[in-house]
Amino acid sequence: MTRTDQDTWDLASSVGATATWVAAARALASKRPGALIDDPFADPLVRAVGKEFFIRVLDGEITDESGGPDPHADPDVEFNLARMVDMMAVRTRYFDDFFTDATAAGVRQAVILAAGLDSRPYRLPWPAGSVVYEVDQPAVIEFKSTTLSELGAEPTAERRTVSVDLRDDWPAALRDKGFDESAPTAWSAEGLLMYLPPWAQDKLFDDITALSAPGSRLATEYHRAGMPLLEKRAKAMMRRWGQFGFDVDVSTLIYHGERTPAAQYLSDRGWRVATRTRADMFAEAGLPVPPGDSPETLRNSVAVTAVLA
Repeated sequence: MTRTDQDTWDLASSVGATATWVAAARALASKRPGALIDDPFADPLVRAVGKEFFIRVLDGEITDESGGPDPHADPDVEFNLARMVDMMAVRTRYFDDFFTDATAAGVRQAVILAAGLDSRPYRLPWPAGSVVYEVDQPAVIEFKSTTLSELGAEPTAERRTVSVDLRDDWPAALRDKGFDESAPTAWSAEGLLMYLPPWAQDKLFDDITALSAPGSRLATEYHRAGMPLLEKRAKAMMRRWGQFGFDVDVSTLIYHGERTPAAQYLSDRGWRVATRTRADMFAEAGLPVPPGDSPETLRNSVAVTAVLA
């Protein structure tokens, strides 16, 4: 499926299916002994999407040993299931800690951009008075809200949903839901930037900056090697999992074109920026670099935390 400027999706197709893949990895990570994260909603949300491939992954019917070459000798080792679960566990903990640290510093307003199957409004220990906005496509918001309600889940903060495409006037939609521009905000843009055109990435950061009061915080991530490496990884992902029924070619979902690195763009607009590579995050979590992988691959993925003075 080729991207268009006004394409839409549900959680079984296009960009939405990548959110379901990420949630499936979170579900598996949560079940590990000594788990880095705890997301009790990931498994039932993925099952509710109803896509057979993801259900088979959750049920252990598709594993790294399910046909194909020896996973430890596989040149696409990054897309071994164990490797992907490690990556999502580390990334999820990073963004969990970001929100926890922000609330500990007194921030009581949060915005989760491209929320997908993120369940943080339900599972993080938000302080009293916290308001969490979730922004995503209307079909995605409706599915998650309905499914979690049917599960009997209750948010741990005041949850406000904003059903809008990030390529449209989402700031207006956010304001319409009561967003307070005078209050510091914790913003997350997790696993998002590569699915935006370069101009839309810049506009996203411009809009966030315009909406942010002093003391606001932002967490995001980008890839130093740019879109060619991401496309290569996406094609490798399709090679590995297409044989089992994963039918979304992520390489067709990525927008190409020259981009300003997120850390530089934010710094130029008055944000105080700190970065950590995925290699740093793996080391902090006590996870080794997988066999056949390269530390350089992990160093190309950069997590950004920024504070507006």
